[in-house]
Amino acid sequence: MSRTAYRTVRGPVTATIEERRSVFECWLRRVDSEEAARAVVEEARTTHWDARHHCSAWVLGPEGDLTRSNDDGEPSGTAGIPMLEALSHSGFSDVVAVVTRWFGGTLLGTGGLVRAYGDAVRTALAEAVPQARELRQLGSLAVGHADAGRVEHELRAGGVLVTDADYGEFVTLHLAVPVGERAAVTEEVARLTGGGAEFVLGETEWVDRT
Repeated sequence: MSRTAYRTVRGPVTATIEERRSVFECWLRRVDSEEAARAVVEEARTTHWDARHHCSAWVLGPEGDLTRSNDDGEPSGTAGIPMLEALSHSGFSDVVAVVTRWFGGTLLGTGGLVRAYGDAVRTALAEAVPQARELRQLGSLAVGHADAGRVEHELRAGGVLVTDADYGEFVTLHLAVPVGERAAVTEEVARLTGGGAEFVLGETEWVDRT
């Protein structure tokens, strides 16, 4: 069964750790596509042009099933994979991590690199603010002007997201209904309007839970 909710990060996070004089800076960013993830990697590469390694990993999609990792010149398996494991274990999706490394003059070895790259991402994740996302069905509800305020208030109180309102002969409320609550919301609309309102549900999309 497909998910109807998942978590991402609300905003960008930057975290830095040091391991035997090597500095590891992690950028954690919310993204919605591989193109956007690659753009973050390139931004880090441009910003930190003086560093040799800009290793990356990302997890995308409601199921978290689109993943990539890149060692960017570090020994195979010592950077991208531990970064990806940290992201996957966090439960976040639609997120990219880029870890830039400045060499401090002391070789860390395979185990040291694995630990440092993973720790850099985990440090950033610990500072991230979660953002819940829900699959909602978009719809519209036309009600009389006298009832619009009351109906909108009751729907919001019941967890329905009212995204906009158009005012004409009637007030048309634009709604985003949790997909698991379509039947209950339909019944609630009928109760609030005495069955006299036009309620239409259409396509689904992912929205941030407020």
